[in-house]
Amino acid sequence: MYKGITVGAVTTIGNKHVNRNTPCEDASYAVTDNGVSVVCIADGAGGKQYTDARFGSDCAVHVIADTLCEHFDALYSENREAAVRGYLMAKLRVAFAGIMEERTIDVIDRLSCTLLFVAVKDRRMLIGHIGDGLIVRISPSGVSPFSMPQNDKDGKTYFVTAAHADNYLRLLKTTVDDVHAIALMTDGVQDSVYNEESGLVKPVVAKMAETFASGREDAEKSILETIQKFIVGSSNVSDDASFGVMYFEGTKAPDPDTLESNAAKFASSQETFKDLSQAIKPELIAAHEIIKKCAGEEIEQTTAVNDNTPEPAAVDTKEKEVETVTKEPSKISKISVILLIIGVVLCIIGTIELVLSLKG
Repeated sequence: MYKGITVGAVTTIGNKHVNRNTPCEDASYAVTDNGVSVVCIADGAGGKQYTDARFGSDCAVHVIADTLCEHFDALYSENREAAVRGYLMAKLRVAFAGIMEERTIDVIDRLSCTLLFVAVKDRRMLIGHIGDGLIVRISPSGVSPFSMPQNDKDGKTYFVTAAHADNYLRLLKTTVDDVHAIALMTDGVQDSVYNEESGLVKPVVAKMAETFASGREDAEKSILETIQKFIVGSSNVSDDASFGVMYFEGTKAPDPDTLESNAAKFASSQETFKDLSQAIKPELIAAHEIIKKCAGEEIEQTTAVNDNTPEPAAVDTKEKEVETVTKEPSKISKISVILLIIGVVLCIIGTIELVLSLKG
């Protein structure tokens, strides 16, 4: 068990924005309050239509961090993941509405940003991620991606301002067992330390996280200097960069000499999830018809058995009538539930196809 938690996060402007004389759009925030430690980072969307993205990213990290500190137990213990995802995105939408009113912003998309966070209370850990960026798990055995970037084949990503943002928010509930540190980074850092084709995270991430062994102030200063010199400073078109760490004091760090520095590409095919959803649709429709057919035959057989049963005394006849009335609605109810579930699945597949067709 860890002895304590040190959190920290830094953000620096990229040369791309410096050269264009535009503000930094990243934001980061790390805090420990109410027995909960949180690290949260966000990357404001680039592009002319996202005029106020920096306000969105700054708002997002503070609202989510404060929400997790105040309501961690309720969020972690809720078994309906969709409800938790919906609540967190609702909190952001409420906050963004306030910014829109204050700054006279006409469209919420102008505040678009990604979001990555980790929150821990005692041994419980809650991780969330929407959009690009990377969350890394550092353990005694090595360094590995915990949550990978969300980009489509055209490089587009997802933002918290999307109409159905909660559908894209990854949420993971786990524990801190065998975890030495968690590192979060926006794509301004991710692109330099992560190879998506091989899934390899460079050992430097573990070294950056290890600076927190000396305390937050020194660590943040060291990491900021490293990012500015070797990542942002290495290119005239470098992006804004944010890096956050949750460091578990008293836990074992990985041996830097054993960490992989290169790896082969993943083998992959051209098949996509869109292909899978389209392929199963006719099978699901056929299954729907079979279930309806079988349900109809089952009702007929039940009625026939009742008709052929010798009629007993009057009291028993009344019991039979009650039994018939109570059994048939029960059977129909079960069938209705099955058909309803199939209908919902078909709607979900249709929605997925619509989203994919709009994106692709």
